[in-house]
Amino acid sequence: MNDKKLITIGFLGAIAVAFGALGAHFLKSKVELGIMTTDQLNGFDTGVKYQMYHTIMLFVLFILAKHYNHKFINWAYYCFIIGIGMFSGSLYLLCTRTLFHTEWLTFLGPVTPLGGLFFIAGWILLAILGLQKKISK
Repeated sequence: MNDKKLITIGFLGAIAVAFGALGAHFLKSKVELGIMTTDQLNGFDTGVKYQMYHTIMLFVLFILAKHYNHKFINWAYYCFIIGIGMFSGSLYLLCTRTLFHTEWLTFLGPVTPLGGLFFIAGWILLAILGLQKKISK
C-alpha cells in the first residue's frame, strides 16, 4: 500500500514540474499571441503551485505515517489527493479551454472551490491530530 502512495506522490510531483514548464514556456507564448489571457496563465500557474505544495505535503504525510499510526494521517492524505484533482485539475482545464476550443468546460467552475475545501479539510485534520494528547506509534 505504501509503495502505491509513493508512486502516486512521484507522479504528481512530476506532473507539477511538467505543467510548470508547460505554463512558463508554451502557454506564456500563447498569452503573447493573444490566444490566452494573463488571468488564464496565472490561474494555470496557481494550479501548478497548489499541486506542488500538496504533493510535498503528501510526501511528508507518507513519512509521518511510517512513525505514527493514526486515521487522520490517511484522511488528510486522501483529502489532499482529491483536492489536487479537483482544484488543480479543474484550473488546468478551465484555464486552457480557449486554447483547446473546449469552452463547454466552464461547468467546472464550481469544482475548483470544492477542491480547495478538500485542501482545507486535510490541513484541519492535521491540526486536530496535533491537538490530540496522544498519537499512537
